[in-house]
Amino acid sequence: MAERASERLLRLLGMITYLDRHAGVPVEQVAAHFGVSPRQVIDDVDTLWMTGTPGYYPHDLIDFDAASYEEGVVRLTEARGMTRPLRLGTREAVALVAALRAMREALDPSLDAERSQVLSSALEKLTAATGEAAAGVDVRLAVDGAPQVVAAIGSALQSGRRMWLRYVNASDVASEREVDPIRLVTSDERSYLLAWCLRAGGERLFRVDRVVAARALDVPAEPHPVSGRATDFRPDASGGLVTLRLASRARWVAESVPVEAVRNDPDGSFEVDLRVANQAWLRHLVLSVAEDVLEVRPSEVAAAVADFARDALEAYGPLGEQAAPTS
Repeated sequence: MAERASERLLRLLGMITYLDRHAGVPVEQVAAHFGVSPRQVIDDVDTLWMTGTPGYYPHDLIDFDAASYEEGVVRLTEARGMTRPLRLGTREAVALVAALRAMREALDPSLDAERSQVLSSALEKLTAATGEAAAGVDVRLAVDGAPQVVAAIGSALQSGRRMWLRYVNASDVASEREVDPIRLVTSDERSYLLAWCLRAGGERLFRVDRVVAARALDVPAEPHPVSGRATDFRPDASGGLVTLRLASRARWVAESVPVEAVRNDPDGSFEVDLRVANQAWLRHLVLSVAEDVLEVRPSEVAAAVADFARDALEAYGPLGEQAAPTS
């Protein structure tokens, strides 16, 4: 899946702090710490080297030791104030209080005691520091889904038991699964159950409002390794692979839609590979960027989208046609 700009920004900021605390770190060690390739670390350092404070003259830029860098070691020599303690304004602090309260509302039942204590402690300290402004913040995060399903998920998470689910996917196909629940997550105004699916043999995100029935089983849930990107939505691998070639101004597609790969062309255009389980969703996406679509593959998908667009236009009748007068 292509990396989102927001994800890279967080890593770049974290990399400055990490390198400020560690004097001279091999590229491979930095890569292992942030879970990326050495090539990506080099690209990140090259980006940071051209980043700084307004003015952007050499003395305004974040700087590294060039001699160490040539030997494969990253040594930060000038952070340009990026590692100073953050001071929050009232509006920023209130927004953070709201986010932490929403996190506690959604995740606290599935957190272990240590993490729950860390969350509560951070919220209490920030609320106290914010003062009266935080008193007016009332966050109630509702988990979308049938009440009995939400109750079953909460019970299984708290008791550490395996679950049986009846689930309807994006293609409107129902299936029954046994899963080991891990935690509830929220994204894009939706609630998801992150769980280990025994049938698929891997971690999966189940949209809670698509779970039509659920119950906790009398079997303990087993612990499973969970990847760092487990909470990212990824279409089922059984979906067909579709490639879109788009003009540069449609770059938002690569940033906001789950894609498997992005390939950039010298002229600024780019290609994205998508796993598509729902053809209606694909038609909507392609038509929303119709002016910037340069190619759709495979050809039968392109033909199907074109036919759909023609049918939609024909539904409006010939352009300029006037209704016949009635006598």
